[in-house]
Amino acid sequence: LHIAILASIFSLIIYWLIRDRYRVRNLSGKHVFITGCDTGLGNSLAKWFDRRGFCVIAACATEKGGQELQSCSSPSLKTVNLNLADSNSIARAVGFVTEETAGKGLFGLVCNAEGTAPVAPTDWLRIEDFHSVLDVNLLGLIEITLKLLPLLKKAEGRVVNVINAKGLMAFVGGGYSLSKWGMEAFSDTLRIEMQHFGVKVSILEHGFFKAGVVNSDIIEKYLFRLWNGLTPEIRDSYGEKYFVE
Repeated sequence: LHIAILASIFSLIIYWLIRDRYRVRNLSGKHVFITGCDTGLGNSLAKWFDRRGFCVIAACATEKGGQELQSCSSPSLKTVNLNLADSNSIARAVGFVTEETAGKGLFGLVCNAEGTAPVAPTDWLRIEDFHSVLDVNLLGLIEITLKLLPLLKKAEGRVVNVINAKGLMAFVGGGYSLSKWGMEAFSDTLRIEMQHFGVKVSILEHGFFKAGVVNSDIIEKYLFRLWNGLTPEIRDSYGEKYFVE
């Protein structure tokens, strides 16, 4: 019994020593770009990195979100407006990041922004409803990652794609689950390709937590809009009871 206890303690010591070897040192001057920082997880991450001495560049969808984040952060935290569904907005944000990093490269890219609605039975949806989610969650993420890869290679940085675990369960129609599965595939292939350049690619799958905005209210609003826009044939095939339940 005593030998087993000693062996366990020794194993923990070895684990801590190995773990500490991979801890990032000299954080000052290392730039981290985070998307989706208006509220929620992205907002918390920006503050967390800022407190630890990173040079944080936080992308916000609204000017108000950026101003509120700057008001409770250090002067080194910078914000930039970003609409991941707009290539021009992405280009402007990449230009801002390039100027801020000033030849040092980008130490970290954390992709967190996401669009959720609409989610509904597939034949309630139009192709535009799929675009509204995929253009942000997947195609926007891919586009900004591609444009920042030169900076990430220069710093031998890392990409962290934040994925809500509920997006990996395909229980309802729409682009949300499609985008999350696509993010997984994109991250897995990029990880293999970037090993040659010393760039790490990780997926962070988080569980369920209470966000600042109640997503169920947004989803319900979209469902009512979609239901009211259905053709009589499709509406009759489901029936009012289906929609109420």
